[in-house]
Amino acid sequence: MPPPSRRNFLSLLAASTVLPFVGVDTVPRRIKALAPTRSLRIRTITAGVGLSNPTDLAQVEAAIALLGRAQRIFEADNYEIQTLRIATPPLMAEVDDRAREAALPQLQALDRLAAAHDVRVSIGPVLLADNPAPHLSAWAAELLRTTKNLNLTVAVATPEGGIAPRAATVAAQTMVATSRTTPDGLGNFRFAAVANIPPGTPFFPAAYHQGPNTLALGLESASLVELAFAEHGDAPDASTRLKHRLEAALAPVERIAAAISRREGLVYLGIDPSPAPGKDRSIGAAIEALTEVPFGNASTLDACATVTSALKSLRVRTCGYAGLMLPVLEDPVLAKRATEGRYGVRDLLLYSSVCGTGLDVVPIPGDTPVEVVARMILDVAALSAKLHKPLSARLFLIPGKKAGEVAHFNDPYLTDAAVLSAQ
Repeated sequence: MPPPSRRNFLSLLAASTVLPFVGVDTVPRRIKALAPTRSLRIRTITAGVGLSNPTDLAQVEAAIALLGRAQRIFEADNYEIQTLRIATPPLMAEVDDRAREAALPQLQALDRLAAAHDVRVSIGPVLLADNPAPHLSAWAAELLRTTKNLNLTVAVATPEGGIAPRAATVAAQTMVATSRTTPDGLGNFRFAAVANIPPGTPFFPAAYHQGPNTLALGLESASLVELAFAEHGDAPDASTRLKHRLEAALAPVERIAAAISRREGLVYLGIDPSPAPGKDRSIGAAIEALTEVPFGNASTLDACATVTSALKSLRVRTCGYAGLMLPVLEDPVLAKRATEGRYGVRDLLLYSSVCGTGLDVVPIPGDTPVEVVARMILDVAALSAKLHKPLSARLFLIPGKKAGEVAHFNDPYLTDAAVLSAQ
């Protein structure tokens, strides 16, 4: 099936608009001036590759070439591609300490290859069992310190409903160690504690692979949510408006991705429709377009549930989280509302009960003890196990910062925000 024409896709988006970021205390009830913009960006094209060991660089090179071909096809149809990514099986989950140490230079070589082609790689969970793994956190922190594009996780909950307290401690130890050994603690951008994450999830760092080679997409589509909620209509119909707008935008993306998969002999897993934000498109602003009050106020939970309801009803093939993402440091409105003190970690956990990813890029004090970080991770694991949904914890311990102080970042993907209390 040939990809849709650029003219058809551009006509679909001809009236696309995005809401301006709102002020500190109020959200306007009627939006008057809307500036035209592109409302959909492809955050990631993710190839799942059945790599058996990190030395099989020829297979990685083949995947990099495949991703390049996919990118060119999408770009020919006027889509913006932010990143290309490769997910492997959990290469380090079943090895002992000696084998793990021996694999460190091999993983560093894999990272150099990926970085040379501007491709991200996730090696999946490095711990699947609930054991203390006393040397794993230091190894993981060293891997994050000495690489640029590698991502990894620790699994802290299972589909059977169990949680893993000892693994949660290992994840917390890794986060603390990484905050001390990488500049500004930014190595934690590439590490997370994961709970019930299925294989084939395109978003990082949670992604990992299983089975035959695959293709999946993740989107940066917060503006589509904002557009749907800014349209005229009663609030009870907001979920339906969002569903229709998302389906109209995602259907041509799916046709292209499915055609690429057939051509390349891949299993097409689908699109993770989680509306990831960016510095120029905010899921916080989208939620405020619906509630007409600042994010964190009463009705925020209901708005999160409205988004999730639409995502779960889409008539396209979906994969991964398929839920609302609230990444504090990646979203200017979420960061602003955190700095204003309108919500905290407990609120984010509450919102996770009806939406997406758990605690995502949440800034917490740099001196937070391991046991406190572990308890935060266990809260996410317990919620995931109880609700049987994929969640993760990606916590940023900000060196030298206390709760309430503003963390500043010199990073294209992160925005400044107040540090939240971990207690």
